[in-house]
Formats: sequence, structure tokens, C-alpha cells
Amino acid sequence: MMLLQPEAGLLFWMLLSFGIVFFVLAKFGFPVITKMVENRNAYIEKSLDAAKEANSQLAHIKEESEAILATARDEQVKILKDAESTRNRIISEAKEQARAEGQKELDELRKQIQREKEDAIKDIRRQVALLSVDIAEKVIRNNLSDEKEQMAMIDRLIDETMVSKS
Repeated sequence: MMLLQPEAGLLFWMLLSFGIVFFVLAKFGFPVITKMVENRNAYIEKSLDAAKEANSQLAHIKEESEAILATARDEQVKILKDAESTRNRIISEAKEQARAEGQKELDELRKQIQREKEDAIKDIRRQVALLSVDIAEKVIRNNLSDEKEQMAMIDRLIDETMVSKS
């Protein structure tokens, strides 16, 4: 039993040492540790609140960016429609102007063709008249080779002229 006794003494001193260390820790150590844990807990809570606030702001910013994107898309569609209508208007105006210019040139060409046609007809009439006179002169020379025939022809022409004037 002797072996138990030294262990009992050792146990007593261990308990006494443990009690003193526990008392010192309880008096000076635990309040500091507890305060540090509470401070750390408060810091974590503040960090979580800040993270929640940041998530809330991020969600709000995301909503705003989506709204801005939607507005930008609407503006893009509007601008594209305006550009298309402007393009169509410009094309139709250009076509109308081209039609008007084409019609104007066509009218000018028709007038020019008409003038050239009239000039050609006048020229042909003049040439026919000259040919007719040449032919008539040759025919009359052959037919009116003597003076009696010439006088008969002159009398006949005078009579015809008088009848047509009355």
C-alpha cells in the first residue's frame, strides 16, 4: 500500500496545482479569452452583415444594370428602326428622283426625235420638190419643144390658177 500513498500525495499536489492554475486562469485568463471570443464573434457578425449588405447592393446593382441593358436594347431597336426607315426613305427619294430625271431625259429625247423627224421630213420635201421641179423641167422641155405647145401650156396653167382662186 505504500505505492498508493505516494500516488495520493502526487494526486494531492496535482489537484492543488490544478486548482491554483484554474483559479488564476478563471480570475485573469478566462475573462480575457471570453472577451476576445466575444469581440471575434461581434467582428464575424459585422462581417456577415456587411456581406449581406454587399449582396443586397450587388443585387440592386445587377437589377439596375439589367434595366440599363434593357433600355439600351430598346434604344438600339429604336435606332435601328429609325435607320431603316431613313434608309427606305432615302432609297425611295432616290428612285423617285431617278424616275423624274429619266422621264425628263425621255421627254427631251422625244422632243429631239420629233425635231429631227420634222427636219428630216422638211429636208425630204425640199429634195422631193427639187427633184419634182427637175423632173417637171425635163418633162416640160421634152413636151414643150415648140412654141405652140408652150403657149398652150401657159394658157392652161393660167386658167387652172384662175379657177382654183375663185
